[in-house]
Order: sequence, then C-alpha cells, then structure tokens
Amino acid sequence: MKRAIVAMCLTCLAWGSLLAASPADTFVYVGTYTNKGSEGVYVYRLDASTGALTAASKAAGLENPSFLAIDPKGRCVYAVRESDRVGAVVALSRNQATGELTILNEQPSGGQGPCYVTVDRESRFVLVANYGSGHVTVLPIADDGRLMPPSDVVQHQGSSVNPARQKGPHAHSIVLDAANRFALAADLGIDKVMVYRFDSQQGKLLPNEPPFVQCVPGSGPRHIALHPNGKYVYVIEELSSTVELFAWDADAGTLKPLQRISTLPEGFQGANSCADIHVHPGGRFLYGSNRGHNSIVMYAIDDTTGRLRLVGHESTQGKTPRNFAIDPSGVFLLAANQDSGTIVSFRVNQHTGVLSPTGQTCQVSMPVCLKMVATSADR
Repeated sequence: MKRAIVAMCLTCLAWGSLLAASPADTFVYVGTYTNKGSEGVYVYRLDASTGALTAASKAAGLENPSFLAIDPKGRCVYAVRESDRVGAVVALSRNQATGELTILNEQPSGGQGPCYVTVDRESRFVLVANYGSGHVTVLPIADDGRLMPPSDVVQHQGSSVNPARQKGPHAHSIVLDAANRFALAADLGIDKVMVYRFDSQQGKLLPNEPPFVQCVPGSGPRHIALHPNGKYVYVIEELSSTVELFAWDADAGTLKPLQRISTLPEGFQGANSCADIHVHPGGRFLYGSNRGHNSIVMYAIDDTTGRLRLVGHESTQGKTPRNFAIDPSGVFLLAANQDSGTIVSFRVNQHTGVLSPTGQTCQVSMPVCLKMVATSADR
C-alpha cells in the first residue's frame, strides 16, 4: 500500500512539473559522432512558440560523445566516449543559467563501445551500457560531479539466433525504476531484459530473482521506456521493428509480457531497424523511431491496461532518426536524423498524440542523442 501511495505521489509530482514547465526555459543538449565534422556536445535553446533551436554553446574536443544523461539536480551532463577500444564516460559541469558545459574528468566505462548512460535518482551514481563487450557498469559521482572509478562491472553472457548481430551480448541501454531500487538493462545480443537489484549505497548491481525476462528470439531489445504511473515498461526491439509491453511489479522487480506490436505501417517491405522510445510526459502517448522507414511511430496508451493502439507514422524529414526527445512541457518532439545531419521539430497534439512539423530544422553533423532540461527545475 505504501509503495502504491508513493507511486501515486510521484505521478502527481510529474503532472505538477509538466504544468509548471515551459519550453521557453528549456536547454537542448546534443550528443554526436565526431568523424564527419562535429566537435562534441552542442547546447541549444528551445523557442517556446516556434519549436526552433538557437545555438548557445558547445563542449568541443570530445571523441564521439554519442549518448548523454543529465543528473536529476541539473548540475552535470555525463557523456559516453564511444570507442571500439575501451570506452569512457566524461563528466561535464553545467552552468544552470547559460547551459554552458565545462569538462571535469573522465573514467573508463568498464567495457567496449559504451552507448548508453543514465544517472540514478539521487545523483550519486552513473550507470553505463557497453554495447561492444556486453558489460554494464556503475561509476560513483563525487560531491563536485566528477566521476570516480567503477564500483561495479557486470558481464552479460550468451548469444541468440541472428548470426550477424547476436553472436554475443550487446548491452544497449540501462535504466532505473522510479524508486531507485531496480535497474533494467536491454541486451540486443541475447534477447533479454536483465533485471538487477540496485544497491544505491555501494553502487552494486545484484541479480534479481528471476534475473531477466526473455524476449522473442531475434528481436534485439534496444531501449526501454517506463510509464510514469510505475505500472508498465515498454521495450523497443531493434531487429524485429516491434515494441513489447510488460507489466511491471515494482515490489518484486518482475516483468510480465502483455503485448507486442509492430512499429511499421502495414505492407512496408524495406529494411528497417528501431532505435529510441519515449512515453509522453502526460502518460497518454508512446513514440518510437524507425531507421529505414525514417519515421516516428505514434501510439495511444490505454489508461487501464497500458496497451498500445497505433495512431500513425510521421516522417522525420531526414535519414536515420537515431534518438529523439520530448520537451518537459510535452509540447514539442525533436528528432535527430543522424545520416542527414538535421534535428527536426514537431508539435505534439495534446489530445491525439499526432505530430505536426513546425517547419523548424537545425543542422548538426551526425546528431545521435538529444536531452532536454528545463531551467525552471534548477532554481
């Protein structure tokens, strides 16, 4: 009962933040690949009325800062330094008034090809997924935001049915539940979502019981979105172009499959792979990115069951939409087209979830990850 009350309070707080936030107060941080002209992490301001991005600053000199996370206190940004060799995570302090970033330090990511980073709810630890080697890692955060050496490194084991992509583990993302008690890691290489009990005092990942949920062989689970009501988890599957819905037991840390639905329009025959997934801040809509079809798929979420109903598809007006982000107010969705070097802005219909292009496009070389933070949350 207590956990239910806490979940209800968290949902109310989320709605309060949604109503209080304004895109006028929003900074957008862009992680990139740097092999075609990008210089590092770019900082923009989001225009509240038009959805346009205005350049504010950049943190230059970083190699492939492809994925970012902002700590809940808004003090720091953490970026993976993606490398086929031993990767790293870079800590950057954040000026809360201007959005400007300053490099603090870096630490090894505990594996090869780090591709995802997140910060725990208390801003005490960074968690990293290493795609190349299939490791997940925990790094403590010092009082000044700097990273300390890993407190835990866990190696995933196994393989799956796709010989080209699943000869071994490929950890692709790791997220924490609202209570900071469990970490969920999607592993594309072994078709599993691993579930860990998170020791938020020592920075350890302990296997839950059961330690994972098995996805459909060959599906390739990639990114995870948790519903703000704490009852549902959505996993986008890269190789099969599907989204799987799970019921989430927040007490036991278990996942129960409920639904599996395509991200593609009926009759589509081309090559496609999925990338990113997000629940709208209001909890009524779900979005996912299609690379190949080059679209954002839009779903309505049933309030009672969490099940998805296809609303439609919206072209991202570019090639290979990697990641996307929804601003804290839920008004705009920004899509990062990696291979066409654009970030395209869309307005979200608050009643239907349908996306409409604003006509605003920003040029950035090989944008990969978008993260937003409202400055009002920093004060």
